[in-house]
Amino acid sequence: MSVDPQKILRELFDTAIAAAHPRQILEPYLPADRSGRVIVIGAGKAAAAMAEVVEKNWQGEVSGLVVTRYGHGANCQKIEVVEAAHPVPDAAGLAVAKRVLELVSDLNEDDRVIFLLSGGGSALLALPAEGLTLADKQHINKALLKSGATIGEMNCVRKHLSAIKGGRLAKACWPATVYTYAISDVPGDLATVIASGPTVADPSTSADALAILKRYAIDAPQAVIDWLNNPASETVKAGDPALARSHFQLIAKPQQSLEAAAVQARKAGFSPLILGDLEGESREVAKVHAGIARQIVQHGQPLKAPCVILSGGETTVTVRGDGRGGRNAEFLLSLTENLKGLPGVYALAGDTDGIDGSEENAGAIMTPDSYVRAAALGLSASDELDNNNGYGYFAALDALIVTEPTRTNVNDFRAILILETAQS
Repeated sequence: MSVDPQKILRELFDTAIAAAHPRQILEPYLPADRSGRVIVIGAGKAAAAMAEVVEKNWQGEVSGLVVTRYGHGANCQKIEVVEAAHPVPDAAGLAVAKRVLELVSDLNEDDRVIFLLSGGGSALLALPAEGLTLADKQHINKALLKSGATIGEMNCVRKHLSAIKGGRLAKACWPATVYTYAISDVPGDLATVIASGPTVADPSTSADALAILKRYAIDAPQAVIDWLNNPASETVKAGDPALARSHFQLIAKPQQSLEAAAVQARKAGFSPLILGDLEGESREVAKVHAGIARQIVQHGQPLKAPCVILSGGETTVTVRGDGRGGRNAEFLLSLTENLKGLPGVYALAGDTDGIDGSEENAGAIMTPDSYVRAAALGLSASDELDNNNGYGYFAALDALIVTEPTRTNVNDFRAILILETAQS
């Protein structure tokens, strides 16, 4: 088979992103009756692109306000788009969160609200609970991001420190009807976890949040500890009357993108193996992928080459060094170290929002000669992994993937392409 492995990997990545883009998926989910007034609010990396779709397809009066990450805006005419910081919130996110609450604070039962939700919303819609400051939230966010905590654990803490998440936004909209349309970026696609669930009931407790801070040895400000010990810190629970007119609809999830990539792989002549939504330390998840790839190359199990291993989800990185790079670069660096140039194996790891952590790249590509080429440049995959320097390693190989912001987000995408070799 005469193929360009790197081109195929990029096509798979692009297919996964396109399958989750608001322009492809949102319109059919909008209410059948699109006349009359609607107030549109939103938060997340896809919020502006989602708002643009609503504007184009709503026949009645449209107004509203959405917040997205810097550089992730869209050409909206009627809905205001504000950009703010992610993953650590800033003053812009604080200001827009206050405005969103004001916008929905005096509605009646005839009003309709469309809430556009996607990954990143937790940091972007940052309104600290009573008695807490933005600095408190920034401190906790930074510590959690370095700790290795899962997205579910991070969002449990975030929602209990928020005046807007954990169902509180739906409560503020009452008695209006709220339609939430969400793009999932979390393993399991739980509505309570996506952007910390601003419009749904929350089963977690303040005691859970305290336990997470303790588990990861987070040095929390005293004001945070005091608040979490206050009964007022509890989020909105199931059965609350304020949620009776709040409707939640998941419109895209990682599995859809993996399935779309699998279809594209078959068209290119590769048998796909979908591992699904995964969590865990990036470097450890990479070891498992490396083991599967090695088994395929050496024994033709669980399927024979040519094939592609696909997975998504959100891995974590416990930061130990002072290098650069997000979880996808870390995954790929660990994969490189574990495969050490295994013939016929190529891999791509990237974030579907176009930003791997806080860098400008979406991810990177590994080829069978990456390990040797890097060594010739004086770079040890093992040493760079110890320093969490996946970005630096693949930048030196000119192997970074730069997509610019994609304006959607179903989290990580990984593809390991395995060609037929003499071994297989």
